[in-house]
Amino acid sequence: MLSKNAAGANDTADVIRHTLPVVEQSIGDISQRFYHRMFTAQPELLHDLFNRGNQANGSQQQALAGSIAVFARASVTHPEVPPRAMLERIAHKHASLNITPEQYRIVYEHLFAAIADVLGDAVTPEVAAAWSEVYWTMADTLVDIENELYRSSDAPDRNTWRTYRVTARYRETADVTTFQAVPADGSAAPAGRPGQYVSVQVPVSDGAKQIRQYSLTNTHNGTVQFAVKRVADNPAGEVSTRLHEHVHEGDLLRISAPFGDVVLSDGDHPVVLASAGIGATPIVSMLNHLANTGSRRTVTAVHADTTPQNHPLRGDFEQLLGKLPNGTGHVFYESPGPGHPPERTGYVDLRTVPVPTDSTAYLCGPLPFLRSMHSQLVDVGVSPDAIHYEVFGPDLWFE
Repeated sequence: MLSKNAAGANDTADVIRHTLPVVEQSIGDISQRFYHRMFTAQPELLHDLFNRGNQANGSQQQALAGSIAVFARASVTHPEVPPRAMLERIAHKHASLNITPEQYRIVYEHLFAAIADVLGDAVTPEVAAAWSEVYWTMADTLVDIENELYRSSDAPDRNTWRTYRVTARYRETADVTTFQAVPADGSAAPAGRPGQYVSVQVPVSDGAKQIRQYSLTNTHNGTVQFAVKRVADNPAGEVSTRLHEHVHEGDLLRISAPFGDVVLSDGDHPVVLASAGIGATPIVSMLNHLANTGSRRTVTAVHADTTPQNHPLRGDFEQLLGKLPNGTGHVFYESPGPGHPPERTGYVDLRTVPVPTDSTAYLCGPLPFLRSMHSQLVDVGVSPDAIHYEVFGPDLWFE
């Protein structure tokens, strides 16, 4: 139970400090209650904005819980240093979805009703005021970052959605297809940065317009190019299935401007690019950029997959590394074909890979892979501050 004596303190930080443990303990229940309330009152948000797959598997609730807890904890432990990395990541995702300031008020209404539902009488006026201050500080900061992102995307109206025409599609593996598209009105496609993604809005079978994010695989050919892995589960795979089965050359798609905070930095210092599965897509974008700019940087590219046949964009990976004079590739397969090196069989082991300790590392893949790579990179001497990651779906592993 929340301490009412603590909640009576005048200082907001003291109230948050004393109530944070019980709020963290209850945040999962609060998140579930919040989403249920909001979608009951505003079903269009689940229909056309929120990812129904992430709602069904609970990952969106976990992400909300984590972000609130991280921000609240930072507000009392290091109030002068907000968790900028987390806020930047959320703001990029929000901008790609065209989240509006008014929607923050909708979230506030239902979130704080859920807090009152779960914690009951323990939510005194002092507690409510303190947590409201935390929420609006976080929301206002996000809106400011998002406004800057919209300005840099030449979208002062906070809307970057445009209609694109599919110009080509290529089958990469049995369950991965690359799509290329250009603006239907003949204008130039906005330039993305290596590592960024676009949101794609797709009408699905029940009429909903579901949105998913897909990493750009090339930012140098004047088109929007992204690869989609087909997911069999419903509703998690309703968009990828629709794209694979129903979207062909000449069809129209609604696509956002490129966003994403994990982008390849300029410079001449060494880089490590590590991916697993469909996480290859932003890594190939970075390799494309390095090859197209004639980079002479030391590039250590690592990929993990089940088999060579399931390795997305394997040909691009090999071809682009061949264009880099100081690039090396290290591929690990769980079930490789004949002749594959035994030290490259199974999970990635960076003890077998020469990694310069002054490298900047970029990771993309499932959470277990990200955690393993982060730990191994630190063990071989790479600074934790030089390790950046991209995870598809809600971010459940905050730095």
